[in-house]
Amino acid sequence: MKNTALTDTHIALGAKMVPFAGYNMPVSYEGVNVEHETVRNAVGVFDVSHMGEFLIEGPNALELIQKVTSNDATKLTVGKAQYGYLPNETGGIVDDLIVYRIKEETYLLVVNASNIEKDWNHISKYNEAIGAEMRNLSEGYSLLAIQGPKAMEAMQSLSSVDLSEIKFYNFVVGDFAGIEHVIISATGYTGSGGFEIYCKNNEVQQVWDKVLEAGADFGIKPIGLAARDTLRLEMGYCLYGNDIDDTTSPFAAGLGWVTKFTKDFVNSEALAQEKEEGPKQKLVAFQLDEKGIPRQGYAILDENGKEIGKVTSGTMSPSLSQGIGLGYVTTENAKVDSKIYIQIRKNQVPATVVKLPFYKK
Repeated sequence: MKNTALTDTHIALGAKMVPFAGYNMPVSYEGVNVEHETVRNAVGVFDVSHMGEFLIEGPNALELIQKVTSNDATKLTVGKAQYGYLPNETGGIVDDLIVYRIKEETYLLVVNASNIEKDWNHISKYNEAIGAEMRNLSEGYSLLAIQGPKAMEAMQSLSSVDLSEIKFYNFVVGDFAGIEHVIISATGYTGSGGFEIYCKNNEVQQVWDKVLEAGADFGIKPIGLAARDTLRLEMGYCLYGNDIDDTTSPFAAGLGWVTKFTKDFVNSEALAQEKEEGPKQKLVAFQLDEKGIPRQGYAILDENGKEIGKVTSGTMSPSLSQGIGLGYVTTENAKVDSKIYIQIRKNQVPATVVKLPFYKK
């Protein structure tokens, strides 16, 4: 089990630690609901240093990124980031990721912790013919997510950068919390605004301490992975391993918007054909009409009791006090306002397909 540079700090703060993606991570400090509400209404800080970072550099960097990712990285200017995925050769998804353009010929790929080795091997395989410079920085870098409506106001004193100027999916390399060169990025996964700070492992304790100090008057709290999950689910953001994986069609998963056929990429011909034919299943968002909590793996049924899919993510929404979830259903049952049923133990609990996000500010 790997530790992040802040593991001892989390333990000292009384965090409940759990194994996650090969790391010893804080799942909660004082309870998921309290932490969730803190991020929705004030500001919280997450240690997400388990995420992976790959640096792709040199004159062939863009060619490699165009080959292995679904989105069109020619649209990226320096200071911009882009969401996309790594398609595999069989119609599924190796991982979803964010691509940052740091300099003209320098890109940072941020990938999921559980997929670091798999992603590295997949990209390296395609790089053999292309020859970009690749460096795996994952072990040496830390990542903090400072999230919530008060994040900007609370953190402004820590940087000479005007944080209000950093728009969604943009970033700045600047000073923060007394460290000269960090990436300050607005690419959060909570739907409540805020920033991510990428810094070196030997700098992150200073950043963490100063963030908590600066945020004290704004009600900042450390937040664990359990609240990160409820926050992203209220927005309908996919979680790799739950809602998407090596077998998932990107079109079934609703990722057509980041699949750009203006270029040739891994498995693009087969994906173009699938887009033409349309997927047989779709990932939908649903709310329970009665009491209950949908969980990953529960069967989804139609009105005749026939199984039409499975729940991929589910929880009791702290913001809505209602059971919510994501799951794949047959295309004919995927329309908004469709009535479906979730098999929760012996009960078939009625639910309605809804439009995302669940949480509207």
